[in-house]
Amino acid sequence: MTDQINRVVLAYSGGLDTSVILKWLQQTYNCEVVTFTADLGQGEELEPARAKAEMMGVKPEHIFVDDLREEFVRDYVFPMMRSNALYEGLYLLGTSIARPLIAKRQIEIAKLVGADAVSHGATGKGNDQVRFELGYYALSPDIKVIAPWREWDLTSRTKLIEFAEQHQIPVSKDKRGESPFSTDANMLHTSSEGKVLENPWDEVPDYVYSRTVNPEDAPDAPEYITIDFERGDGVAINGEGMSPATLLSTLNDYGRRHGIGRLDLVENRFVGMKSRGMYETPGGTIYQLAHRGIEQLTLDRGAAHLKDELAPRYAELLYNGFWFSPEREMLQAAINHSQEKVSGTVRLKLYKGGVYVVGRKSPNSLYSEKVVTFEDDQGAYDQRDAEGFIKLNALRLRLLAKRDR
Repeated sequence: MTDQINRVVLAYSGGLDTSVILKWLQQTYNCEVVTFTADLGQGEELEPARAKAEMMGVKPEHIFVDDLREEFVRDYVFPMMRSNALYEGLYLLGTSIARPLIAKRQIEIAKLVGADAVSHGATGKGNDQVRFELGYYALSPDIKVIAPWREWDLTSRTKLIEFAEQHQIPVSKDKRGESPFSTDANMLHTSSEGKVLENPWDEVPDYVYSRTVNPEDAPDAPEYITIDFERGDGVAINGEGMSPATLLSTLNDYGRRHGIGRLDLVENRFVGMKSRGMYETPGGTIYQLAHRGIEQLTLDRGAAHLKDELAPRYAELLYNGFWFSPEREMLQAAINHSQEKVSGTVRLKLYKGGVYVVGRKSPNSLYSEKVVTFEDDQGAYDQRDAEGFIKLNALRLRLLAKRDR
């Protein structure tokens, strides 16, 4: 087995788990390790990961620390947001949407450096192993995948720390105690799972939240903002044009200040078990409601209702790791087509954990005040037309009622 692997690209954060994986790969497979660290706006300093990889014997030219923030929001978050996808009606898919980009870049680096394998630090119990590996195989069908958590015998945090100490891998002080919960973060969200969160009856302790103030402590006055959309994507806040990543980052600041975007969820993992997670998606929560607000004016009823039928399917594909599948691409093409006239401005009110659409306008609006008014519409709508419309729709119900009487 070991002589088959010459070089492996590892998705590397610089934390305890992936540092142990780095050393374990070098030992177990006697191979060269290339590290890849993605900046997806998780808010952590990433240069220490470079220094740590170098210290552990990785060649400087084999250490990749890539800023993917704009690509992440432009090519992954925004296309997903066009669909209004929510997994199980609530979850904005913040972890799910980051995995295909990481997988794509890992495969690109593998081709660049001539690696014959890729590796990740996802456990054998979770969804991420599926998402990473479906991405790898879709983009490089013959790639070898190494998933240490499914192979090694380091089955506890204590064993990981013992391994790290044996091999002079630095362990930060906060890792020596039992981790109170595990987190994953990117520009769209932070997720927390495990330990103090495992009993679904217990309220999430306030110290678990890192991206939002407690709504009870948020400002006592509401704040109003506007978001401009063009063809289904946000392009400006309060009239100021912004790149995708800047726009999402700015909305995160508003969401943080007003305690917006907290979600306590018991969800169904793809691997079959239920898990309880806490998600914070401040900017994404504001953005998604605003996007629906502009669609209310600009999407025809038939298109809007069909989109709402497709959204759960789209969300499930993303959650399960099928970003690079033909069915996701088919859905995306339909969704993108629906957004051609979705342009205009939405005004929102932010207040103590809540976000509310309070105004919307669009040059492509299908809303006609003249038709809908309760005042004299001067013949724009003939109310007598409704009688035949109702009778035709009632015909089958009347026939059923007569038969069954």
